Amino acid sequence: MTRNLRLLTKLGGRMALKKISTSQVELGMFIHGFQGNWLSHPFWKARFVVADEDRLETLRASKLDAIIIDTDRGIDVPANEDQAAATITSAPRPNGTMQARQFERRTMPRPAPALAQAAGGNSAAFRSGPVPVAREFGKARQTAGKARKVISKVFLEARLGKAPRVAEVAPVVEDIYASIQRNPYAFSGLMRCKAESETIYQHMLSVSALMISLARQMKLSPNDTRNAGMAGLLLDVGVSRLYVNIDPHAGGISAIPSDVWHRHPYIGKDLLEAAGEVPEDVLNAVMRHHERLDGTGFPQNLSGSQVDLLSRMAAVCDTYDHIVSGMLNGHAADPANAMQELIEMRDVFDGEVLDRFVEALGVYPVGSFVLLRSERIAMVIDQNPEEPAAPTVRTFYSLANRKRIVPKTIVLSNCFGEDAIIGVESLDGLGLPPVEELREQILTGKAPQG
Repeated sequence: MTRNLRLLTKLGGRMALKKISTSQVELGMFIHGFQGNWLSHPFWKARFVVADEDRLETLRASKLDAIIIDTDRGIDVPANEDQAAATITSAPRPNGTMQARQFERRTMPRPAPALAQAAGGNSAAFRSGPVPVAREFGKARQTAGKARKVISKVFLEARLGKAPRVAEVAPVVEDIYASIQRNPYAFSGLMRCKAESETIYQHMLSVSALMISLARQMKLSPNDTRNAGMAGLLLDVGVSRLYVNIDPHAGGISAIPSDVWHRHPYIGKDLLEAAGEVPEDVLNAVMRHHERLDGTGFPQNLSGSQVDLLSRMAAVCDTYDHIVSGMLNGHAADPANAMQELIEMRDVFDGEVLDRFVEALGVYPVGSFVLLRSERIAMVIDQNPEEPAAPTVRTFYSLANRKRIVPKTIVLSNCFGEDAIIGVESLDGLGLPPVEELREQILTGKAPQG
């Protein structure tokens, strides 16, 4: 057995895992895991087939300590490098032809999400991801539940002066990204439902998801997308040392003295610098996410090219969530109204970044309540990225009859003029549940029928 190659484990003859050096990776190998620093590779998923030259070269050039391969799901190292290991491994290996077929099967591109029949309606529903919003909503809730425990621990330890560790927050970013990959809108939709934790924790999760969605829309590299998600998660870690109440019912950020609030970027950067291993782009975003291109931001009054790309992205995502959550002034805004308010602030943001943000979330983001031409009130439940102003909605209330109705899903981008959005609608005085509870009922398909 070579010094850089070791058989790790074999479970019931079904799994043969080996540790190899980066130089030994070949096309057709199934990567089971990595050994080394989380920032030493640009891959979001640890398990995949090395299917192209770009991935191969990236793996070989990485600073990983070692790579774990599964020889039952991909090709093995050459026999002359692993004679001893081959003797130890008693599980039957596929012959070359079967191995080639397995490799081909795993690397065949999957068809793009197709039109699917909408539940509760007659329109063909554009499915924005491999998993429908309602189904991913439950998984997103589990992801958020686990993430809150990690964030709570990091936040409380930061309050005691302990620097957050990248290894603790990295899995949270990975899980949020995985949820967004399955459906781009379910996790952000969950963030607009009833909060199950402190406002600041909800905000950190929400901004991380928004940053990942924006990075994907901007087609940033996997490593930059990862950094965007991490930056979103850690932007306000410095708030832990301010000992202030930013809950909407307490008046939000507007109730905090500005000289106190303006300290948190410095505190956050200092905490993360002490932790080490935090990418410089993330540190910059933590320091500069309140800077504005016209120089009106804080804490350094930077302007124009002094504000880096990740910080420009963070400024948009952070401000949007402040508005929509009520953290800004104590009054939560409908997502569509928050988006409009953001658009009206275009002069202080990077216009290109803002445009990509609108494309990523839609003009009427998931969770928006809208009035249709048919005098029905509906909630936005999904998006068609090709038509940001024509989302998929689910009706639930008739203004004409002043009562709830049997929900119906309408894909406005494909309804042939059946209906259209007139504008954002207030639910005040309609006898409906609180908006956070109502959103959850509609997103999960559990809204009471008329």
